[in-house]
Amino acid sequence: MRFFAGMSEGSRRAGRSPGKVILTTPKLLALLILALSLTLSLGCGLQAREEEVVYHNASVLTIPGDAVPEEEETIGDRIERALFTQDKYSPFDHIKPEQIHVYEDKIVIDIKGAQWSEFADTNSMDPTIDVGANALQMVPQSPDDIYVGDIVSYESELVDGVIIHRVVEIGDDEEGKYFILKGDNNPFRDPGKVRFSQIRRVLVGIIY
Repeated sequence: MRFFAGMSEGSRRAGRSPGKVILTTPKLLALLILALSLTLSLGCGLQAREEEVVYHNASVLTIPGDAVPEEEETIGDRIERALFTQDKYSPFDHIKPEQIHVYEDKIVIDIKGAQWSEFADTNSMDPTIDVGANALQMVPQSPDDIYVGDIVSYESELVDGVIIHRVVEIGDDEEGKYFILKGDNNPFRDPGKVRFSQIRRVLVGIIY
C-alpha cells in the first residue's frame, strides 16, 4: 500500500490543495480492517498477559492454569495472594534468651534433660529437617509443655521406631488431651490421635 503526499498531475488540474493524502475507497477499507485487527490482537495479548503473570518485587510469577480456585479469581486477588503469604504455626519459644550463653570458644544453652538426635532420610520433614541435621531436644514434663507448631518425637503402634513430626492440632476427648501430627513434606496428617504417653521429646533446636 502506498501513500501519496503532495499533488498528483490530476490534482493540479482539479485545483486541489497540496499536502493531502489521496486514498481510494478499497485502500481505505483495507487500512481500517488492518488497524482494527491490530487493536484487537494487542488487547487480547494484554488481557492474556494480565491473567498469566503477577509482578512481585520486580520478579515475574507465573500462575499455572490448574492452580485457579473454583471461584473465579481477579487480578487483584492473585496479586494479594502472591504478596501476603498464609500465616502458619511455628514452634513455641521453649528456650529463652537468658538461657543462651555465647563465649569466644563455645556456646552454652541451659536445657534440663537435653538430648541430641540425628535423623533418617525419610523426607517427611523436608526442608526443615533432613539427613545430616543435628537436633537438640528436651523431655516434656506434661501435656501443657507441647504446643501447636512444635516438632515432637513420638512412638506409634503402626511403625517401628520413633517418628518426628509437627503438631498441627491439639484437642480433648473422653480420654484426655490428644495431638494430631503431620510431616511438613507429607500431604496428609498422621493416622490416629497421639497421646502424651507416646511423646518422647520436643525439638528445641536444629543445627545444620
